[in-house]
Order: sequence, then C-alpha cells, then structure tokens
Amino acid sequence: MAVRPLCMDCRHYYVTWDKGFPYGCRAMGFKSRTAPCLVTKEASGTECLSFAAKAAKGAEDFSGAR
Repeated sequence: MAVRPLCMDCRHYYVTWDKGFPYGCRAMGFKSRTAPCLVTKEASGTECLSFAAKAAKGAEDFSGAR
C-alpha cells in the first residue's frame, strides 16, 4: 500500500491566521478547514501531486550564494 503524503511534511504547507480556514497550500493556492491533502483527495479522487518534501532540519545551504 502506498504511503499518502502528509501536508505537515510538505514545503508548500502553511498555517494561516484565518480562524475559519487555518491550513493552506501554496502550491494549490487555497486555504481549508482540514489538511489540504484531504481536500485534494476529496475533490479530485487522487493523492496530491504537488507534494514536495521539506528539507531536513539542519540541512542548510552553505554554497556561499547571496
């Protein structure tokens, strides 16, 4: 069985200041009352295709680019 991507592990996920719609997805461009991956699954019938894993904590870019 495939593992479903979790919004909290995605770099597009964010928490909003809107009490009515506290969870958002920058990739899809919407806010919702539940996790955006659940809204996407309900609306389209497929898993989220915009999932992009967050960088690991402490894995900073020290390439020197500014």
